[in-house]
Amino acid sequence: MTTSTATLPFNVARVAAAGRAWATDLRLGGSLLTIAGVTILMGIITAEALYPQAYTTGGSEISDLGGTRPPNSLIFQPSAMIFDLSMVAIGTMVIAGSWFVRRVFGRRSVTMPMTILGIGALGVGLFPGNTGAPHQIFAMITFIAGGVAAVSAARVTTAPFRFVSLLLGAVSLLTLISTLVLSDGSPMTALGMGGIERWIVYPVILWVIAFGGYLSGRADGDRTAGVT
Repeated sequence: MTTSTATLPFNVARVAAAGRAWATDLRLGGSLLTIAGVTILMGIITAEALYPQAYTTGGSEISDLGGTRPPNSLIFQPSAMIFDLSMVAIGTMVIAGSWFVRRVFGRRSVTMPMTILGIGALGVGLFPGNTGAPHQIFAMITFIAGGVAAVSAARVTTAPFRFVSLLLGAVSLLTLISTLVLSDGSPMTALGMGGIERWIVYPVILWVIAFGGYLSGRADGDRTAGVT
């Protein structure tokens, strides 16, 4: 028996073990992202439903659920606690999920925006709207990183999801840019500040859920499919 023949079973076993580890990372990363997206979506819905004062999609910002802007900030429970804890949870899960995605694809250009998105969301939960500047900084980080993460993820996904990822990221970023650059001249102005913010945030939430599902589904597919 030659050396190459003797080592063949070992090499096969090693490749199989690497494949199982790859699939496990995909499932864990995908599951964390999907759970994170569902958590914040249901958290927002629940906090809105329990908000004791008038709360409208167009007139109220999402962050008002945790606390309105100073001065004279208003904090209503249990809405504030639900929203803040949901943001902390999604931030933690997205950071953890991005670590598993990094192990699979090895693309910092893809996982870095995801990690920053998680940090931003975590900061929004730890520094609610009533904290003023800290909240605004983390919120802007979340807005930018979310859209960039969705666009960047197209590099490691296959069609048709690649185009879905690009579309969701583009919608979020274009809405943000048009609002920052055009201000009252933005075509989104009619939606109100709350509506504009949701056009920035909701595409990212939908992307997080969808990307998580995509990764979990790929765990049973070919290891190299879609890696470009």
